[in-house]
Amino acid sequence: MRKIGILFLASILIILSACGSSSDGELDKIVLADAGWDSIRIHNSIAQIIMEEGFGYDTEVTSGSSTATVQGLRQGDINAYMEIWTDNIKELYEEATEAGDFETVSVNFNDNNQGLYVPTYVIEGDAERGIEPIAPDLRTVEDLKKYPDVFQDPEDPGRGRIINAPSGWVVAEAIDDKFTAYGLDETMNNFMPGSDSAAVADLVNAYESGKPWVGYYWEPTLITAKYDLTLLEEAPYEEAIWNESKATEFPPNDVVVAVHKDFKEQVPEVYDFLSHYETSSELTEEALVYMDENGADAYDTAVWWMNQHEDIWTSWVSEEVADKVKNALQ
Repeated sequence: MRKIGILFLASILIILSACGSSSDGELDKIVLADAGWDSIRIHNSIAQIIMEEGFGYDTEVTSGSSTATVQGLRQGDINAYMEIWTDNIKELYEEATEAGDFETVSVNFNDNNQGLYVPTYVIEGDAERGIEPIAPDLRTVEDLKKYPDVFQDPEDPGRGRIINAPSGWVVAEAIDDKFTAYGLDETMNNFMPGSDSAAVADLVNAYESGKPWVGYYWEPTLITAKYDLTLLEEAPYEEAIWNESKATEFPPNDVVVAVHKDFKEQVPEVYDFLSHYETSSELTEEALVYMDENGADAYDTAVWWMNQHEDIWTSWVSEEVADKVKNALQ
C-alpha cells in the first residue's frame, strides 16, 4: 500500500507540474497564448519580459487557433491571453465569460478596423508609379460584384476573386455570409487561403506589381502600416442586421487581455500588472514595422519597443518592478 501511495502522489505531482502549478496552487510558470499573428507575439514578448525580469516567473507560449487557445484559457492550460479579438469569437467569448472560466482584465487596444481592403491605387491611381485609377467609382463591398474584370480570378476566366480570411479563422464565416448578403457570388469567387502568410504573399506580389487585389485584412498589422490600402465601406454596424446577414461593417472589436479564473489568486501581482496593460493600434503597428524593417523576432522587437516607450510600460507596474526590468533591458 505504501508503494502504491507513493506512486499515486508522484503521479499527482507530475500532473500539477505539467499544468505549470505547484502543489499549493501557485504557478511555477505562466503560459501565454499564440493564436498565429505577429502582433500577439510582440505583446506576448513584452509581457514575458516583465513577468520574467520584473516578477521572477518562468513563462511559456502555447500556439494554436483562436478557438483552441481560448479553450485552453478556459481549461487553465493557458493562463493569460494578450490579444483576444472579442467580436471575432463573440459567442465563445461571451459563453466563457458568463461561465466564469476566464476574466477580461484590460483592453489592449480598441482603435482597430477589419474588412475587405483594396490597394488605394485601384481607386485613386498612383502618379509616382505611373498607375492610372482602375476602378475610380469603387466605394463599397457590394460594389465589388461590378468588377470581376478588374479583380480577375487567374484560375477562372470571366469571374473575379476575393481573398477571404485563412481557413480555420472564425472571421472567414462572416466573409462567407457577406458573399451571400451582397450577391458577390454572382460574379466573384470566394478564395480561402491556407494561411495568413499565403494571403500576405498574394497581396504583396500584387501591390509590388501595381495590380488590382481585394481581400480580407485587419488593423493593426504590418501590412496596413506598410502599404496604402483602402477599407471598402459597408453600412454602419447594426447588431440585428449583423446577426441576420452580416450585411454591415464589422462590429466594434475590443482587443482584450484575459486571464484564467484562478490567475488573480495564483499570481496577484502579475494580475495587477496585466490589468493596467494598454497600448493602441498605432503603437502596435510601430512595433510591427520595426520587426519587418530590421528582420527582428518578437522578443527583439519587444525589447526595442520597451526602450522606445519606457513611459508607457513603466506605468503598468510598480517602481521596484520597473527598475528590475530596466536593468535587464540594458
